[in-house]
Amino acid sequence: MATVTLNAQDFEKTITDNELVFVDFWATWCGPCRAFGPTFEAASEANPDIVFGKVDIDANQELASAAGIQAVPTLMIAKKGQIIFKQAGALRAEDLDDLIDQAKKLDVDAAEGAQKA
Repeated sequence: MATVTLNAQDFEKTITDNELVFVDFWATWCGPCRAFGPTFEAASEANPDIVFGKVDIDANQELASAAGIQAVPTLMIAKKGQIIFKQAGALRAEDLDDLIDQAKKLDVDAAEGAQKA
């Protein structure tokens, strides 16, 4: 599945309605963002069971601010509506693949239960 463009209107619904969502916060003027773009796109094609979204921070400044984005590119991962990862900086393909594997294996419900105990 190709990446989808997200904005303030559909961001929350995308996060809550899908099991696993990877979001790339980026900007057209950002060199590292342009370098990471093809890696993110390739991962989206290789993992059709995951939603891969992109948020242009210039077109969605309020959303980027609400998400606490301070640098681009920033990768955010949500699982079952919970933000489980957020990190600034472009990733290499193998590092992104490793994060995808970790996110798929993470049991959010068990982790949440452990925090409440």
